[in-house]
Amino acid sequence: MVSRLFLVYVLVELAVVVALAATIGLGWTLLLLLAAFVAGMALAGSQLKRQLTRLRSGLTTGQSRVATDGALVALGSVLVVVPGLVSTAAGLLLLLPPTRAVARPVLTAMAIRGIGRRAPLITVTTVGADRYASAARPRPDYIDGEVLDVTDVADVTVVDPPALPPRSDCPAPPRPDARPASSPGGPE
Repeated sequence: MVSRLFLVYVLVELAVVVALAATIGLGWTLLLLLAAFVAGMALAGSQLKRQLTRLRSGLTTGQSRVATDGALVALGSVLVVVPGLVSTAAGLLLLLPPTRAVARPVLTAMAIRGIGRRAPLITVTTVGADRYASAARPRPDYIDGEVLDVTDVADVTVVDPPALPPRSDCPAPPRPDARPASSPGGPE
């Protein structure tokens, strides 16, 4: 997958450079590449300093978008350093605050979707869920209990319980088929 993405990147960058060189000439294309790189590095440096200041103050004030903006500035800085006109243009767009505000929800959703595919055990919440926190949600049915044993009634066969042994502390009742015992010393 990574090799395919790299191949697409190389083909797009080469196509843009060849088309631009055919349009304005090779010298102007190389000059444009150099100017875009220098402008991107200057913008990346200023935005990184600004984001570090915001991160230091954001940890105490609790700004929610500071970490996301920091990640987008870092991504923009990396894209500016990567050679090529398309990646430099994308990096410059991520370094500018107005376009970063537009790209933030899209890139956040893409990142969450990517994380969800790789780690499905992570619960993903929607962006902006705090806006809808006051809305009443139906509660799922929950029954508190514990299953001790499950017996299928159709599979149970009826068996008579075993007879209990006679008790030793009381005399046994006479049996109807038993003959009376003869007394000792009596007639036979």
